[in-house]
Amino acid sequence: MNQPPDPGMGIPEPEPAARGDAPTEAPPLDGDAPAEAPPPHGDAPPLDGDAPAEAPPLPTAPPPREAPYGEALPTAPPPPAMGTYEEYGVPAPPPGMYHDTESGLTLPQGVQLASHGRRIGAYFLAIPLAIVTLGIGYVIWGLIVWARGQTPALQVLGMRCWRPEDGRVPGFWWMALREVIGSIATSILGIITELTSFILFLATRERKALHDYIAGTVVLRDPNKVLDTWNTATS
Repeated sequence: MNQPPDPGMGIPEPEPAARGDAPTEAPPLDGDAPAEAPPPHGDAPPLDGDAPAEAPPLPTAPPPREAPYGEALPTAPPPPAMGTYEEYGVPAPPPGMYHDTESGLTLPQGVQLASHGRRIGAYFLAIPLAIVTLGIGYVIWGLIVWARGQTPALQVLGMRCWRPEDGRVPGFWWMALREVIGSIATSILGIITELTSFILFLATRERKALHDYIAGTVVLRDPNKVLDTWNTATS
């Protein structure tokens, strides 16, 4: 008599998975679509029909304000006025003059205090001028230009003496005091007084040597010959 076959007979049993092996995934059933991986954290998928959001526009400057018809826009206030000489404790210079901040002197417009180099050049220029004019010619030349506040070397280099105390060009006798008595005082003790005169010339604001202190003069550069008629114009 035939017996029905044992349902368990002839079907191999599945082998147990080895330790450490990844479990196998079940195959998808017919008609099922494979599941998609979830989106990364923080990035939500856009919905169908939705456009990506645009950045907000940057703020723009407001348009310039226009004045109503027949009216003018208000103007900016004028800049503050510069301080006057009195506010800084300096007296206002007379017309045609200015205050030289470097020397502290009030000088005519168009002139300036002669530089150290120009003054030293005039000192050494006097030597060849005296040789060329045979000495006597240099003396006569000096007597003529003293009345205009100059020496031959100062005249060649465009310089002129000035007396700040009077506000005028020194005349003949002031220049005689500077050139004769001043030269004697500068050389009376030889190198000692000459060196003292040179140090005073370099160290003082007004660049005055010993003979300038004796006559109360300073030396100005006057390239445009402003001081040629200064005494006449201010007298």
